Amino acid sequence: MKPVNGYVQPLLTDLYQLTMAYAYHHSGKQDDHAVFDLFFRKNPFGGEFTIFGGLTEILRFVDNFKFNDDDINYVSSVIPRCSDNFKNWLANINCAKVKIYSVKEGNVVFPYVPMMRIEGPLGVCQLLETPFLNLTSYSSLITTNAARMRLAAGDDKTLVEFGLRRAQGPDGAMSAARYSFIGGFDGTSNVMAGRVFDIPVSGTQAHSYISSFSGLDELKNKTLKNKNGRKQNFVERVLHYRSELQFEDTKEGELAAFITYAQAFPDGLLALVDTYNTLKSGVPNFVSVALALNEFGYTPVGIRLDSGDLAHLSKETRKLFQKISQQYQVNFQKLKIVASNELNEQTLLSLNQQGHEIDIFGVGTNLVTCQSQPALGCVYKLAEVNNQPRIKLSQDSGKTTIPGKKNAFRLYGREENPLVDLMMLTDEDAPKEGRRILCCHPYDETRRTYVTPTAVQPLYSNVWDGKITEEQPDIREIQKYVKGQLKKMREDHLRNLNPTPYKISVSEKLYNFMQQVIKKEASVGEIA
Repeated sequence: MKPVNGYVQPLLTDLYQLTMAYAYHHSGKQDDHAVFDLFFRKNPFGGEFTIFGGLTEILRFVDNFKFNDDDINYVSSVIPRCSDNFKNWLANINCAKVKIYSVKEGNVVFPYVPMMRIEGPLGVCQLLETPFLNLTSYSSLITTNAARMRLAAGDDKTLVEFGLRRAQGPDGAMSAARYSFIGGFDGTSNVMAGRVFDIPVSGTQAHSYISSFSGLDELKNKTLKNKNGRKQNFVERVLHYRSELQFEDTKEGELAAFITYAQAFPDGLLALVDTYNTLKSGVPNFVSVALALNEFGYTPVGIRLDSGDLAHLSKETRKLFQKISQQYQVNFQKLKIVASNELNEQTLLSLNQQGHEIDIFGVGTNLVTCQSQPALGCVYKLAEVNNQPRIKLSQDSGKTTIPGKKNAFRLYGREENPLVDLMMLTDEDAPKEGRRILCCHPYDETRRTYVTPTAVQPLYSNVWDGKITEEQPDIREIQKYVKGQLKKMREDHLRNLNPTPYKISVSEKLYNFMQQVIKKEASVGEIA
């Protein structure tokens, strides 16, 4: 499997990864057995959960990890003292001796609990740091942002990613389309993403199309074939309904645009109605065209709102649709109302509080750029070398790493909701269903609790052992898995305002082990 993005190759790294690898090689440490943890320290968007994304692309990357001659020549140009031995080492390394233990893509994850544990030769594992962080941080952030918007909008609404034009370049746009779909969106406006990832694509028209028409005299073709194949004067029927409903004061250029679009897509008319005046022109013009389409045997789709008071406009539009349905005995009650216009999670929640009649949300800038938090802040830290623990100390206790090779388990309670994620050393026995276990806060010795789980879920599986060890699900399966994982969570952990913190713990043995390592590595101060 090749990485989706052609830039994803060994040189997609920071220079210091290569200089460290050179120094490891120069000192003879490149083959020391290392264990690294990939994790983050704080959930994004002020929430209490994150969705893990990017695993499939990481596996594609390690499956193709190889420096070619051009790569090595470039490395030697940026590391002037680059030796022939190091160049030979680069030419011969791959990920055959690397093992990756990972949380399942799409799983709900939490701070400090590694999403991945990477084991193998120190030099090679060091070179994986930057690309692994790049491939997980943004993908997890976008997936989480999308999942939060899905929770805010509700399961009965359609969500479409509209962010291609506002994304951080084509790479960001493609990733945003893919991971927003995994997070719970239904489709994208991005045609390339639709092709590459097999995601449903949708789109209508822009204001430029509407404003390109100035009047009905521009209509070169006034006919449309009905469902039976008979050509009739379509414009005449549109104007009939317009007159009958007393909508003559609407903008004629807008009406001409709707007519021509309906002639091009008689079963796909979704009209952008806010170019001039939504309720006085746009919606009436749409209704006139929609009634003519219905007479010809076609089913119009609906309207899109891109500005103004979306709650009010959607409710007034729905009232008109219902009135027209009763007046003409047509099924316009179910016409779709689409809303766009700088939507974000807070807007979706506000619309729900106000009450609205919107069926489909097109979300762009605030989704793909994650404007409220542009980075997740994943880190890749050394936990062990040659079976000896390694730790990074900090005066900020939350930045002190948890040493040693660890497993992680999710413990469930009587209500079948997750209670706590528990980290343990790999030489400990796994927690057992129905057996009480002491769970300790990693950084606060006063915060301890006993848990008797009704179910235990191991969080890691070996996804890479010199080769891909298990088939990875496609994006629809991952999307379904995300939805299932979120349904298992307690609502107070998922809520937008003041969510309850989810418990992260270490076993008693790991806590004591961590304290021993800290005492060994921390310097002792002296006051003169």
